[in-house]
Amino acid sequence: MSSGEPQFLDVGDGSKRRKIAYLTIPPPSADGLGLVWMIGLKSDMVSTKATALAEWAPANGFGLTRFEYSGHGSSSGEFTEATIGDWLEESRDIFTKVTHCRQILIGSSTGGHLALLLLRDLMRRDPAAADRIAAIVLIAPAWDLTEELMWKKLPAEAQREIMEKGVTYRPSEYGDPYPITQKFIEEGRNHLFKGEPFDPGRPVVILQGLLDPDVPAAHSRKLVEFIQSGWAELTEVPDGEHRMSRPQDLELLYQTIKRVADKVS
Repeated sequence: MSSGEPQFLDVGDGSKRRKIAYLTIPPPSADGLGLVWMIGLKSDMVSTKATALAEWAPANGFGLTRFEYSGHGSSSGEFTEATIGDWLEESRDIFTKVTHCRQILIGSSTGGHLALLLLRDLMRRDPAAADRIAAIVLIAPAWDLTEELMWKKLPAEAQREIMEKGVTYRPSEYGDPYPITQKFIEEGRNHLFKGEPFDPGRPVVILQGLLDPDVPAAHSRKLVEFIQSGWAELTEVPDGEHRMSRPQDLELLYQTIKRVADKVS
């Protein structure tokens, strides 16, 4: 299904069972490459970048799978009940049950954190599945999101509010204020890289706008520092902001995907 109504994948058991919405286009050939689009926080799979990629991918010989975490878009669940662990489980099930050929993970912001977590998780528990991840392309990757970009950045009064009331609301340039829950912060501590050396075993290419107020360029530079074996590559866009969805940003993304695909073919 390439457009229209999404399909749904059941993830989890019992009271944690949720329906995860996805759209998928297979690559034109069985040995082709697919792309997995991993959305940012409070985004969806029909955002500007996701929609543009859905038009570009099949026209350029790629498959594309995009999905929405629980509490996002058409997927079930409440945003305030979700955790990084939930979204990692959903990402893993989409990857292992919906995709079938080699894939390039493309993670935007929070999706960048989850793309890295998915690779690490599969390398540990399912090496055969991990081998299908040919490369990763990250756009303003919010790695270690809950600790480095949320908890440590919160004013003291917001931290107190989380501990006393279980939630605080932070303003957003992209819509209504969004909740940060105590559960989200504390569970997120199970899924940190902490700057510890990590060998991904395949290319990790990062696109980072230097005018990004949400994921500072220094955060992406730190990611490059702890990725081992020379796998990481950082492209900085001097006038790029967080969304990186201008025509020139999209063209940079397309050319990056093509270049990475040529490298891993």
